[in-house]
Amino acid sequence: MISTAIRVARVGSAAELAAAALMMLGFPVLMLAALLPSVGAFAAAAAVTYLADHYLHRRGSYLINRLGKVRAGLSIRFLIRQLLLILLLARLSLSSDLVFYTAVGCFLAFYGFQAPHGALVTLIHNRRRMPVATRNVDLASRIRIPDAPPRLLLDRAGEKMLHLDLVAVVGLLVTAVTDKAVYGLTGVAVTLVLAFLYVAALAPYVRGRRIPPNAATVLKAASGWLREYRPETVLYFSGSKDSAYQVNMWLETMERLESRPLIILREHVILENLLPTTVPVICVPGGVHLMNLDLSTVRVTLYAANVGKNIHMLRVPTMKHVFIGHGDSDKIASVNPFSKVYDEVWTAGRAGRDRYALADVGVRDDDIVEVGRPQLAPIQPWRGVPEGRIPTVLYAPTWEGWDDNPGNTSLLLAGENIVKKLLAADRPVRVLYKPHPFTGTRSPKAGAAHRRITALIEKAAAERAADPRFTADAAAQAEAKAELARIEARLTELSGPVGDSGDEAEATRDGLVDVARHEEVARLRAEWNDAYWRSFGSWQHRVITGSEPRLYDCFNASDAMVSDISSVVSDFIASGKPYAVTDSAELGAEEFKRQNTAVRAAVILSNSARELDELLAAVRDPEADTLTAERQELKRYLLGPDEPTSIEQFNAAVSDLAQKAEARNHGQESGARVSAAEPASALPGQRATPADETTDVVKG
Repeated sequence: MISTAIRVARVGSAAELAAAALMMLGFPVLMLAALLPSVGAFAAAAAVTYLADHYLHRRGSYLINRLGKVRAGLSIRFLIRQLLLILLLARLSLSSDLVFYTAVGCFLAFYGFQAPHGALVTLIHNRRRMPVATRNVDLASRIRIPDAPPRLLLDRAGEKMLHLDLVAVVGLLVTAVTDKAVYGLTGVAVTLVLAFLYVAALAPYVRGRRIPPNAATVLKAASGWLREYRPETVLYFSGSKDSAYQVNMWLETMERLESRPLIILREHVILENLLPTTVPVICVPGGVHLMNLDLSTVRVTLYAANVGKNIHMLRVPTMKHVFIGHGDSDKIASVNPFSKVYDEVWTAGRAGRDRYALADVGVRDDDIVEVGRPQLAPIQPWRGVPEGRIPTVLYAPTWEGWDDNPGNTSLLLAGENIVKKLLAADRPVRVLYKPHPFTGTRSPKAGAAHRRITALIEKAAAERAADPRFTADAAAQAEAKAELARIEARLTELSGPVGDSGDEAEATRDGLVDVARHEEVARLRAEWNDAYWRSFGSWQHRVITGSEPRLYDCFNASDAMVSDISSVVSDFIASGKPYAVTDSAELGAEEFKRQNTAVRAAVILSNSARELDELLAAVRDPEADTLTAERQELKRYLLGPDEPTSIEQFNAAVSDLAQKAEARNHGQESGARVSAAEPASALPGQRATPADETTDVVKG
């Protein structure tokens, strides 16, 4: 019941739900305490509402936003509490005393301070919002970007301002108990002085040298930097916070380009969720601002997603446009008809080319280039289950998708059957469960299935930990956990001051990458991954969520995988390990293989998961693995040859397309020179008009 309430209220935890309930119940209790009157009950209820409100704000609770939508926002809640305090004072027969009128005047004046406070906070945020936010771009040498105001002033500013009434409320309640007006008057004075000082502290940050330059100056500086840097290859991306992984997967590839790279983002939320990189990054939310940047040296632009804002770059004819996507699978998204707007579409292997041909969506075969998958370099080839270790099976289902097609995910119909069968295998295996980060975002049923699977695995893990057949080197695990803590502390330290203020102007100014720090972070992340897997037994079941360890790290720690139709399957094929794919739509094995290239070397599972024994047999005994040759052939078909390497193929494709862009631009310039040399009247297909005819036309 509690979990259902949490889901309906869209709060993050039982503690958050309890705080919300206490806050909502607190206000009726305040009213009752004021009417009785009871100072003690009022003080207790007021304390509960203050604390609950503060807790929910610190957690960023969804409920706080919804209360504002139903006219019960933050200011209203504080105003109601203050009005009920006035009612309490009146019920205590203090309505004729000076302290009563002082309290009324205090709260009126206090709310008088809210308008200038809110205006100043909004103005500061607006004036510090950059038309172009950057990372690894030296704008500070070109323009002056002042320090951001202290976080104490701007972080949850509205909540902090309203909480200044607490001094007056406490003073007035003490007066109500002791009948000594000095406490109430002192509290009122302190509240008003603090409110005035808060407004006064904000005022200097809206004028003079404490505000960043205007948009025109910033854009001029950015274009000046672009003219000096002369970027040649751009990775362009637009999307929501949840889609940041789609651009993050290409960062290492961009760092390994032989041409000068640049990343252009369109949303600040993507910039905030971008992983560390040495590549220069420019975030330009405004379409007009993007069009005014000097991108004349760019010859190739790469697009990782099909989104509406792509049009702002696609309009530029001096560069060639390439769709590279963010995964390779047999889903309909991999043959989006929108792809024909690009000059080229790059696929991993021959399968991508054939997929477009079969879909017949207007993408010409001549416009498809096979470049491999550079991101798959970290995936290690399989060499069998190490001696003395039980096999590890990764269950990595995809999410439920945007519709209710049963083929979208195995979670709903097969997920629990898969996990139960793996957990109950005659010869033990370890189960790693890594769900898609979008799981449950659209379908409550998928979210519920995920929670049930998580519970199954956690219960089995606890039982296995108590099983005497499974032992672990406690000292080694303790050492690994200590190493994890050390690495995490160092990584936190290395995350550095950049962006700590949450201020995009300051982050732009201080956003130059420290290469040595970046390299140390990369080394530490590799060490963290190694320590993570050593921090628990090789037999211990595990639910893995979040960005670390990465999916490819889970591939390397596994001996087999169960998944759905998604790019995860295509990527896993790079390992050469056995895998199974669930036919949740119950098409039948032959039809399922016909429709989905990536499953042609897979064990096909029905929703009952009874075919899992075939997968487990292949993992335990190479002689029982009947699909080895098929997997190798499919790997070449889906991902291309091992030689030359994917990054070599990728760089060659970039270079070839850049040459095509140069040839096109040169041709246009030559044509323009020829046109300029011809008489203005010599237009193609138009005969010269005699002077007398021209005169007649003009007169007419």
